[in-house]
Amino acid sequence: MEKLKIVFMGTPEFAVGILDTIIKNNYDVVGVITAADKPAGRGQKIKYSAVKEYALEHNLNLLQPTNLKEESFLAALKSLNANLHVVVAFRMLPEAVWKMPKLGTFNLHASLLPNYRGAAPINWAIINGETKTGVTTFFIDDKIDTGAMILSKETPIKALESAGELHDRLMNLGCEAVVETLLMIEKGAVKTTIQTDSSEIKTAYKLNKENCKIDFSKSGKEIYNLIRGLSPYPSAWCFIKDQNEEWNVKIYEVKLTTEPHELSIGSIVTSKKEIKIAVENGFLEVISLQFPGKKRMTSSELLNGMALSIETKAL
Repeated sequence: MEKLKIVFMGTPEFAVGILDTIIKNNYDVVGVITAADKPAGRGQKIKYSAVKEYALEHNLNLLQPTNLKEESFLAALKSLNANLHVVVAFRMLPEAVWKMPKLGTFNLHASLLPNYRGAAPINWAIINGETKTGVTTFFIDDKIDTGAMILSKETPIKALESAGELHDRLMNLGCEAVVETLLMIEKGAVKTTIQTDSSEIKTAYKLNKENCKIDFSKSGKEIYNLIRGLSPYPSAWCFIKDQNEEWNVKIYEVKLTTEPHELSIGSIVTSKKEIKIAVENGFLEVISLQFPGKKRMTSSELLNGMALSIETKAL
């Protein structure tokens, strides 16, 4: 068995769970690479990535390159003498980086490849109404999420599950997949499967303001899946217009009911505690939402301090 010397590359919370599992399984992590610090929020305070926070807490050797092709970074990476790179939610690597270690560079991706290659696989699986997803480990090549697959693990998507809940379950499943992959590599027992392309493959496009906006002309089920697939982050949004006022509102959680009505699509019906939006063949009862300048709250909390007229519409 070959003793592994690992460089880990990752940035968000999802990657932290995997790095922690690698450490707890007594693997030798000789270096951690994460995104450069950047200002965030209204005060533009410097924010560390979740992986940097973890690396500092555990006194791990940390590199934060801005340019992965820079000679000084490549020299620093080479000097770590790693024989394996493990990548989780990082960025596209240049060939000089992924080809460097003797045993290769593998990535953990939060989908059942070849479906949902790309930036937001957890969100799109829910948005598209999938009933199952999973995680895949694969050796990196020169394209995004196309390399030879090592192993995959499948899990059902629950009917009411949000992206946040699925994220946490897939992180745990990913921990198992990474440890199994490391064992296979250690023993020299890896058998890979080449990904096959077809026109049926679904893509996990990067999320942006446009594709997170609710389109009320779609079916209630499609809107429901969009909202839970974007909750809690980055969140689905719409405009709510009441007479002369219009707000950009984030909607985090809804309940879909199917019932006939004659209201125009997007009409809002309120009671003392409820906000319901008319959709095709039913209503979306809004459980939690966020108006500009306010914190996330339940519909009843919002209605305690705000009255909406019968003319209010979601656009």
